Amino acid sequence: MSSWLPRGLVMTAVHVIARVLLGVAVVNAPLHTTVWKTIAIAAVVLVALVWGGFDGVADARANPDPDDYADLTVRWLQAGLLAGVASGVIGWFLGRFVFAGIGEASLFIEVIAGGSFTALLVFVPAFMGAAVGRWLVRRDQRKSAADDDWSVHPDRDPEHAAS
Repeated sequence: MSSWLPRGLVMTAVHVIARVLLGVAVVNAPLHTTVWKTIAIAAVVLVALVWGGFDGVADARANPDPDDYADLTVRWLQAGLLAGVASGVIGWFLGRFVFAGIGEASLFIEVIAGGSFTALLVFVPAFMGAAVGRWLVRRDQRKSAADDDWSVHPDRDPEHAAS
């Protein structure tokens, strides 16, 4: 199984669950729509951010040389595109045949517009999380590395050199 596939499927599930809960909340408390929408978007973004961060930490620990890092950008882009298209189709189906209140857009609009937005909601936070995770590991590695740079060693200065 490709490494982007489980990420895309889980993010699809997170987005669909958030959208269904958003639909239920908006139908039951329509005056608080903005709050519910913010919470739903924040849930999707938070899951992608944390998972991307874990990916970045794991990748940086597995590959001490940054040139050997895995291509998390494409991995999360593929996962975001899968989540966008799949959640668009599932959201259209649920809104059309199962639940009232989660959307009445056409399939084309759900897949293209909703899918694009969902892909960005998954890709951008995951990419930022991976970058921060890698940066944290690299920072820890630099702190624990021995100081073996002789170009700044006091014995190498002309003033301090033993003659």
